[in-house]
Amino acid sequence: MTRQRLAWTAALALAITTLLATPALAQKGLAAESARLTALIGAGKYSEALPLAQAMVASLEKDNGRDLSGALNNLGQVHAGQGRDDLAEPLYKRAIALMEKSLGSDNALVAAELTNLAALYQRQGRFAEAEPLFKRALAVREKALPREHPDVGQSLNNIATLYAKQQRPADAEPLFRRALAIYQKAAGPEHPAVATVLNNIGQVERDLNRDAGAEAPIKRSLAIREKVLGPEHPDVARSLNNLAGLYQHQQRFADAEPLYRRALAIRERALGPDHPDVATSTSNLADFLQATGRTADALPLAQKTLAANRAQLRVVLPILFAARQQSLLASEKALDDALAAIQRGTQSSAASAVNKLAVRLAAGSDRLAELVRKDQDLAAESEALDKAIIAAVSKPSAQRDVAAEQRSRVRIAAIAGARNGLQKTLAVEFPDYSSLSNPLPLTVKDIQPLLASDEAMVVYSVVDRRSYVVAITGESVDWKEIPLGADAVAQKVTAFRRGLDVGKAREASGKSGLFDLGLANELYVALLGPVEALTKDKRNLLVVPSAALTAMPFHLLVTEKPQAAIPDRLEGYRSAAWLLRRQAVSVLPSVISLKSLRAFARRDQSVKPMTGFGDPVFNPAAEGPADRRAANGKVAARNIATIAYADFWRGAGVDRARLAQALPQLPDTADELNAVARDVGAAEADIHLGRDASETTLKRAALAQYGIIYFATHGLVAGDVKGLGEPSLALSIPDQPTELDDGLLTASEVAQLKLNADWVVLSACNTIAGDKPGAEALSGLARSFFYAGARALLVSHWAVDSEAATRLTTSTFELLKNEPKLGRAEALRRAMLTYLDDASSPRNAYPAMWGPFALIGEGEVR
Repeated sequence: MTRQRLAWTAALALAITTLLATPALAQKGLAAESARLTALIGAGKYSEALPLAQAMVASLEKDNGRDLSGALNNLGQVHAGQGRDDLAEPLYKRAIALMEKSLGSDNALVAAELTNLAALYQRQGRFAEAEPLFKRALAVREKALPREHPDVGQSLNNIATLYAKQQRPADAEPLFRRALAIYQKAAGPEHPAVATVLNNIGQVERDLNRDAGAEAPIKRSLAIREKVLGPEHPDVARSLNNLAGLYQHQQRFADAEPLYRRALAIRERALGPDHPDVATSTSNLADFLQATGRTADALPLAQKTLAANRAQLRVVLPILFAARQQSLLASEKALDDALAAIQRGTQSSAASAVNKLAVRLAAGSDRLAELVRKDQDLAAESEALDKAIIAAVSKPSAQRDVAAEQRSRVRIAAIAGARNGLQKTLAVEFPDYSSLSNPLPLTVKDIQPLLASDEAMVVYSVVDRRSYVVAITGESVDWKEIPLGADAVAQKVTAFRRGLDVGKAREASGKSGLFDLGLANELYVALLGPVEALTKDKRNLLVVPSAALTAMPFHLLVTEKPQAAIPDRLEGYRSAAWLLRRQAVSVLPSVISLKSLRAFARRDQSVKPMTGFGDPVFNPAAEGPADRRAANGKVAARNIATIAYADFWRGAGVDRARLAQALPQLPDTADELNAVARDVGAAEADIHLGRDASETTLKRAALAQYGIIYFATHGLVAGDVKGLGEPSLALSIPDQPTELDDGLLTASEVAQLKLNADWVVLSACNTIAGDKPGAEALSGLARSFFYAGARALLVSHWAVDSEAATRLTTSTFELLKNEPKLGRAEALRRAMLTYLDDASSPRNAYPAMWGPFALIGEGEVR
């Protein structure tokens, strides 16, 4: 039985996935078809397997039980083998639901289907979704099967593979070795599953810089696969590719090249030209040729992946850059190809939200815009429900609410029907909807007319071993290489931010931990120095960052070498050559967002100027604003909370004493909001303070009528507060928490708001941060506010000093009131410089005080 079961496993990726056969198939006359399907998939003959798998599903549709589940799973495997994960994913999900309904959630057959869905997520780089599914599959198998069962080995291999892909080779290695021992004992030394694990062990040896130990397992894996599967099997190509990569790493170029070429040829013959594995092999060969100085040979391979929209930035950018330098490709063509690859390869979630906003604005009429918004909201709801179901199936059966999961499935089906109707209406009444929803990348000639004469745009792409910057003005363009890869950039940005703590400006503890002007200049030289000739004379700098640079406050770069990296006194920071002195800086989530945000000015001029929310009540004992002011006169920083938010609730109530410890009151934010309201002419009734600064007030307000939406409160990043799954803004805590109002306005709740705002101000802590620690910045609250309908955001890079935040924001709005055509970015620049140059206090010169805010989105007034 063990050996028979192993015959049904197929190594379609580094993770081992599973085909299913059930005893009842024989009773239904499908045993022969099932065996043939297994053989075809095992041989990598997916085009032959597809009609057989589809016919088997069709014949079992009325069964609606475990046999249909197995057939759906196997059809998913065929689609996955053909590189069509988009078709495989819904089949796997339906198969899991059916199998759980038939056999319960703790059955080993359910574990097999969980494994296949997890492997799909892993291929797509969705590791956070894959890991709990892999671990749940292992838990089910360890409970249901003997410890040495090969399915347990499969789960160990898959979790190890996930760790390896997450650059955790030391965690992966012992799991791989345990899986290898299980497979060798169960199936013998020459089974394909043994070959898969050997191949993975070789990769881990290389990742651990143990090249001497890497070659033998990979070569043994190759020999097993050639013998057992045949020399033309796709899994043979996998071993060839990994052995070639090892040889390239060892600079054994003559040994590597024929292996890369043979791997590509096998995949092209077995899988067809459009398969993602073919694109991977094409990229690997192109990268090898470029690394060995053969750009002319690498270029057509890179162009092939670009045409198929499967380009890897780390591969194509160096090739296009070198091709341009060597005149192998016209300069304009090389740069447009590179820009297109960057735009496709670094599409942030904030950029996606801007695209959705642009589509709604393009719809024009209120009715069409409302239909578009409804379709987008339904899609978001369906995605959220689907993620909740997947999270549920990753849990032990005792922790699951089966009825709630079923309600979610019913709702997803209803949403699908509703969206089908909406799509038909939009196709008739808004024929541009589809193309606007998936905009084509902008070329240099598309970008230049969008830029004013005093503007320069810089676009960054951070890849493995090097990075690139493209600088564009209305008249010219330049493209330069930066000799810093992803790891180096991340390390330098982390070091750069280390001194940006408002507490440092208050301490008199010497130079320890203070902001490093030398590093700020070093980063300027690296990031903007190469294109300085093009950008330095432009008054406005528009930055499109990527990777770690999304967390980089560019306005704090220093353009000239400082006299001392860390001045002897805080006043010494005032004389540094800050980039801010030369230029106003705006950050754009993407290149395309420049067009999206500039194309649609507010049409409705009869708009209320502003609504604001601040000075929320976290502690009921301090009811009035005067009572909430700190007794010692200190002003709180908008700091992150460190106690679990869930820990504050006791039954239906809240332990306000504990909450007050975590969320200091911010009475000065009332002054901030009132001052800004006076400047912009906002009505007193539109400023919500104290208990009125609540989720209930916010969600019931007609927010679309306001030009400015202003929040002055604590910002909480996911991970700052234990149990908080997404970034949030802290509003007044209600006596009785409800679904409508629990005191935290989360990013997902923000996305459900209906805004039409020229800008949203988040005068809080670290509101530029990502969805979780280490995530891409701009991916949390920023994404949600853009989606809700904001054209520009004023956000903070770190915990803001409340007094400084008040002064900076009121000053910015005062400047805009006096000079309406000044532009948001320039107004913010002048406000920061006024603070910096105020010599009344030494700490005014410290960048953590005057520089926390960044403008995201449209910086000009048009």
